[in-house]
Amino acid sequence: MTTIQLISAVIFGLALVHTFAAKTFDLLADRHPRHAGLFHLLGEVEVVFGFWAFILIITMAFISGSAAAITYAESRHYTEPLFVFVVMVVAASRPVLDAVQRLLKGVARAVPLRTELALAWLGLALVPLTGSLITEPAAMTLAALMLAPQIFRPGIPEWLKYGALGVLFVNVSVGGTLTSYAAPPVLMVATTWNWDSAFMASHFGWKAAIAVLINATGACLLLRKYLHSNTSDLKPKPGDVELPEVPLAISLVHLAVLAGVVALAHHPVLFLGLFLFFLGFVQAYERYQNPLILKEGLLVGFFLAGLVVLGGMQQWWLQPIVSSLEPLSLFFGALGLTAITDNAALTYLGSLIVGISAEAKYMLMAGAVAGGGLTVIANAPNPAGVALLRRGFDSESIGALGLLAGALPPTMVAALAFLLL
Repeated sequence: MTTIQLISAVIFGLALVHTFAAKTFDLLADRHPRHAGLFHLLGEVEVVFGFWAFILIITMAFISGSAAAITYAESRHYTEPLFVFVVMVVAASRPVLDAVQRLLKGVARAVPLRTELALAWLGLALVPLTGSLITEPAAMTLAALMLAPQIFRPGIPEWLKYGALGVLFVNVSVGGTLTSYAAPPVLMVATTWNWDSAFMASHFGWKAAIAVLINATGACLLLRKYLHSNTSDLKPKPGDVELPEVPLAISLVHLAVLAGVVALAHHPVLFLGLFLFFLGFVQAYERYQNPLILKEGLLVGFFLAGLVVLGGMQQWWLQPIVSSLEPLSLFFGALGLTAITDNAALTYLGSLIVGISAEAKYMLMAGAVAGGGLTVIANAPNPAGVALLRRGFDSESIGALGLLAGALPPTMVAALAFLLL
């Protein structure tokens, strides 16, 4: 253990404490209006890890020299933060949302349930499972934007909102395991361990699908009396200008861009170039668009980039823990560690262990994805959900303890599915 490794662990710990205490800064903003802007900034969960990553780099510059600090920062791989930013913005564009909502409304009308209840169930079950095709960040974005006017609104008890948020986060985390490319923790090991989509579907996917269906059904049973027909659509407000209907050709172009970004997920130069074309296309057909969620996407990208910088210095204590556990202990260890570090980082460390058994590989992956909803940092798409849904909660912020409590029941369902099925 070097001095900088110890300091990095302390800073990482402070970032975790800051994450759990983020709501406290909103209270400080009310008590000290003179510095309200600063406290509101520090109360943004998406800012936390980026802020402490800067602290780490500055500290490294003082201890090891500026050249070493810059070399370390540039040695990190930022493809995932860039991809999440781009896929969030594209997936949340009005033509994509319009196409998905039309499809789901058609399915909801064919289901023998109230339309608004069926839509909520589809948003908590079907959309997270599509993350195996369109990637988890895109599924999180679509589900959050669809569920916001139904569940995350005034009139719904706060505890139910946290319960629904926990279900959404857990279902997205496990719902991406039907393929080998859509979930970040799977992506980290797929090549090293020779896990293809057929392997994922047969060993993880069907179990995850059962857990997703159980979790979504349980949440909707609790929410059913609060879901009314007037919440299935966003009602226009006085003064709002009604936008023209999106032509099919515009929707197809947006969907093609989304498919292209997903296909090029490992090639940032290419998907960023495609994103620049997308921005130009949106500007050219502005009358069919809503404002893009550039701010929310950038904040999420900033969060994940900070996690990449901070997480890169934690291998010295994480890897010995992962490598020393027996398979069943490894499952519960991964489940717990996921709450304080990104699940993709855990599986990546597992891929570095030489001679790890097939059972241990399974348990590590199962624990990592089952625990992906416990905290904001547990799974890469979670910050996207927080950014899009926090306005539906009291004080427009999501408490870490509330999320943890809401995610525990669906996490237990997912864990049992992976252990017993």
